[in-house]
Amino acid sequence: FRLMSDKVWLVDEGQLQKVARGVAPQLRPGDLIFLSGDLGTGKTTFARATIQELGFKGVVSSPTFTLVETYQTRSGPVIHIDLYRLEHEAELETIGIRDHLDGESICLIEWPQKGAGLLPVPDIMIGLEYAGARRRVTVTGRPGRTLNLGIAE
Repeated sequence: FRLMSDKVWLVDEGQLQKVARGVAPQLRPGDLIFLSGDLGTGKTTFARATIQELGFKGVVSSPTFTLVETYQTRSGPVIHIDLYRLEHEAELETIGIRDHLDGESICLIEWPQKGAGLLPVPDIMIGLEYAGARRRVTVTGRPGRTLNLGIAE
């Protein structure tokens, strides 16, 4: 399938949060969002800003050690999954991946390449990478899914 892509150069964490806050209101129950990039590029920062923009008022923790965190928001449940520590795709069953991809929850998955053989195609992919002293975020959606990022490149 064909994807829509919009790239934005980022200078700092605040701009990354602005992109996340722009994407968040456009998310729908059942959306699957992949967050990919090297360590420290801002995957958890993006997820945290998204979850907070959706109305969660508490602390948004990194699920690096717990693997899965669930947040109740005004848009319904948001599941934040970090697959960094997975050693085998089969471990996705152990964390109940099928239950989390229930078509009702918004699901944000960091390190999706760790489950590439078992995860479905995402609705939105967020790619983060270093580009010298800057970072670039690439937001890609399924056909017909146009996202307004609200920030100029």
